[in-house]
Amino acid sequence: MEASKNKDLLSLTHTGDEYDKYLNAVVPPVFLNSLHVFKTFEAYSNINIYEEDNYVYGRDSNPTVNIVERKLAELEHGSRAVAFSSGMAAASAAIMATCKAGSHIICLRDAYQPVKRFLNNICIPRLNMSVTYISGLDLKELESKIQVNTSLIILESPATFVFTVIDIKAVTDIAKRHGVKTYLDNTYCTPLFQKPLDLGVDIVMHTMSKYLGGHSDIIGGILVSKDEELMRMIMGQMRQWFGGIIGPMEAWLVMRGMRTLDARLQQHQRTAMAVSEFLEKHPKVRKVYYTGLQSHPQHEIINRQQTGHTGLMSIELNTTPEEAVKFINNLHLFGKGCSWGGFESLALCPLYHCDEEELEFLQLTGSRGLIRLHCGLEGEENLITDLSQALEKV
Repeated sequence: MEASKNKDLLSLTHTGDEYDKYLNAVVPPVFLNSLHVFKTFEAYSNINIYEEDNYVYGRDSNPTVNIVERKLAELEHGSRAVAFSSGMAAASAAIMATCKAGSHIICLRDAYQPVKRFLNNICIPRLNMSVTYISGLDLKELESKIQVNTSLIILESPATFVFTVIDIKAVTDIAKRHGVKTYLDNTYCTPLFQKPLDLGVDIVMHTMSKYLGGHSDIIGGILVSKDEELMRMIMGQMRQWFGGIIGPMEAWLVMRGMRTLDARLQQHQRTAMAVSEFLEKHPKVRKVYYTGLQSHPQHEIINRQQTGHTGLMSIELNTTPEEAVKFINNLHLFGKGCSWGGFESLALCPLYHCDEEELEFLQLTGSRGLIRLHCGLEGEENLITDLSQALEKV
């Protein structure tokens, strides 16, 4: 375990930097050029963009982007990574690369909401695909839903809202028996705390806007796989033809963020553990959902496939949804906004505007007042003090 951690730290700090290539600069430059020129037409014509250091046009690939891709591929134990302009650009590319018109997809009910919107509004009505939504917690149910035309299983673990986890290895074993690809959003854990490809997942996705970037100043996404042929197709077709490559400046900012990823995650984890333990003992808090707590109902699975926890959690108060909104409005250090994974703390009621049908679909009936908290880097004592004063007003 320690050897793997040490290798990860070297990947974050040095993979792809290659000082001799960049005039011994300790930080590689930002390549803002749109194209690359060649000494001869023949050299231009024979370039292979899939080989290292071969570049033609910025929509295909970019040296700064490639450094980030090399780092993520190494961290996730994949053969290749492909970076995109957003997490959704990456997610939709993965779906389009593994499915076709008429495909059947199995998706977790509590997967990322925009992914489900893409399935429901594009894949089903326009591409004649079909989707079955499941919890992912019942392995027999999952296997029973696989059809002859099932192409992909979309996973997220820990998942949105109440941070349920799935037994990744058990799910991928089932998928492989039936020849079905698996895709998993690993944004919450990052490659430092979970290695889905080693557990049999075919494609891993990260929203780089979260912990990988870490400073709330970029939008980006990335796909990683051990399947080199699949990744070449994603790079040369899905990204190139849809024009979804991340910009070089954004890639450079991700590279910078990754250098401090381990230090930031350790602090996010320490703060969130202290906050979750405080909240779990508070009489006005009904439930705390955090993967680091011993009380998490899937604690055994978490210990088996995760090596750490981050700054994101949800809580339910012993009060009405309206009072939950007042609670977050009374917080001073927690911004009210979407996303997470940056330096700042955030609070939101993500289910507040859901109707009963949507809550029933998510199997979260009665949880309209659920509060999602992201514990940033303001310090555990400061956050607990802020939470305490807001709870007093509930």
